[in-house]
Amino acid sequence: MSGRPPKALPSTGPHSLRDMPHPLAGSSSEEAVGGDSTPSPDLLMARSFGDKDLILPNGGTPAGTASPASSSSLLNRLQLDDDIDGETRDLFVTVDDPKKHVCTMETYITYRITTKSTRVEFDLPEYSVRRRYQDFDWLRNKLEESQPTHLIPPLPEKFVVKGVVDRFSEEFVETRRKALDKFLKRITDHPVLSFNEHFNVFLTAKDLNVYKKQGMALLSRVGESVKHVTGGYKLRSRPLEFAAIGEYLDTFALKLGTIDRIAQRIIKEEIEYLVELREYGPVYSTWSALEGELAEPLEGVSACIGNCSTALEELTDDMTEDFLPVLREYILYSDSMKSVLKKRDQVQAEYEAKLEAVALRKEERPKVPADVEKCQDRMECFNADLKADMERWQNNKRQDFRQLLMGMADKNIQYYEKCLMAWESIIPLLQEKQEAK
Repeated sequence: MSGRPPKALPSTGPHSLRDMPHPLAGSSSEEAVGGDSTPSPDLLMARSFGDKDLILPNGGTPAGTASPASSSSLLNRLQLDDDIDGETRDLFVTVDDPKKHVCTMETYITYRITTKSTRVEFDLPEYSVRRRYQDFDWLRNKLEESQPTHLIPPLPEKFVVKGVVDRFSEEFVETRRKALDKFLKRITDHPVLSFNEHFNVFLTAKDLNVYKKQGMALLSRVGESVKHVTGGYKLRSRPLEFAAIGEYLDTFALKLGTIDRIAQRIIKEEIEYLVELREYGPVYSTWSALEGELAEPLEGVSACIGNCSTALEELTDDMTEDFLPVLREYILYSDSMKSVLKKRDQVQAEYEAKLEAVALRKEERPKVPADVEKCQDRMECFNADLKADMERWQNNKRQDFRQLLMGMADKNIQYYEKCLMAWESIIPLLQEKQEAK
C-alpha cells in the first residue's frame, strides 16, 4: 500500500431530527399486545423490510430533472444536503488527533474528543478530552445497561489478526478513528441516547476512571428487569411486525457478509495484480535501452503502465478505507439490532408468564397486579423504541449506501479514465514512428 496520507471516509454527516416525536409517544397497550386487527403503518413498514429495502438504492436522478454532469456532482449534492441538515443541531462531536502512548506495561492509542453544544446539560460550550478504545467500550456498555430498549451503534472490532494488520500503523489507526467518530455521531444524532448521563460524562469528564469504578451503581431499573426475566418461560411467538424485522436482519446480514467476502477477495486480487504491474513496467524501460527506433515508444509504454499502477493503487486504497468499513459496520449493526430484539422477546415472555399466573387464580374477577401492569408498560416501551430505532436505522442505511455506492462508482470511473488517458498518450508516439517509415 502507498505511504500517502489516508483519505477521509465519505460520511453521512449530521442529520436533523425533522421534528421526530419521542419514541414513547402514541404507544398503546393494544399495539403492544397485538390486539388490533388492522395493520398499522409500522407493520406495513416492517413487512417491506424483506424485499424492497434489500435492494440498495442507487440515488438516481428524480424524474423531470436534468442528469448531473458526473457522479461526483450528485455526490457533492448529497453532501451539501447533509450540511444543511446539520444547521438545526445543538450538539457536535468529532474524533481526531490520534496519539500513541508507550508505557511500561502497555502501548495504546488515544483520540481527542471535541464537543461543542448549546444544551443546558453542558456547563461549558466546548470540551476537549482524550479517550482510548476501552473508554469507548465502557460508554457502549453503559448505554446498553441504561437504555436497553434502544439500538446502540456498534464499535469497530477491538482485536485484529496478529501478523496481518499492525494496529499501530497509520492506516489502521486512521480507519479506527473514522469508525469511532461515526460511532459518536450516531449517538449524537439519536434523540434519546444523546441525552444519556453516561454519554455526557464520556464527553466532559477529565478523568473517566473515577466513573468507571462506580460499576453497576447507576444501572437503571429497566435494565435490571431485562436481566432477570422469563424464569425459563418460552416466548409463544413474536408479533408479525417484529418477526418480519428478525427475518429481514438475518437476510440482510447474510447478503452483506457475502458482499464483504467477495469485496475482500477482489481487493486481494487487485493487490496481486498491482505487484505484477510494478514488475511489468520496468521491463519495457530496460528493453528500450536495446532498441534505437523503438526506444521512445517503449519508454512510453513503461510510463503508461506506471500510471495505471498508480491509479489501481488509489482504487484499492479507496475500497479498503471507504467501502469495507461501511459493510462491516452494518454487519455489526444487524447484530446489535438482533440483541435488542431478543431483549424485547424476554420482556414479552415475562409479560405472558405473569398473565398466565393471574389467569390460573380461582377468583371470578381477578385484579391485574401492579407488577403485571409495569411489565406491560415495559413491553410497550420496548415496542415503541425498537420500531422508532429501526426506522431511523433504515433511513441512515439508505443514505449511507447510496452515498457509498455513488462514491464507489465515481472512483471506478476515475480509475478507468486515468488508464484510458495513459494508453491514449502513447498512440501519437506510435503513429509518428509509422509515418517516419
